[in-house]
Amino acid sequence: MLVSQGRSVAEAVRTIGVTPFTCYRRRKEFGGLKTDQVKRLKELE
Repeated sequence: MLVSQGRSVAEAVRTIGVTPFTCYRRRKEFGGLKTDQVKRLKELE
């Protein structure tokens, strides 16, 4: 969301307090899913 507001990925990652590796891993895993879809996926696991 922060990236879509014009911030760089590095800036957004620092703001939410995760490592860049975690950010890219989550993007790869949950790429096109919406928030409610991710929550449902987590519940099913």
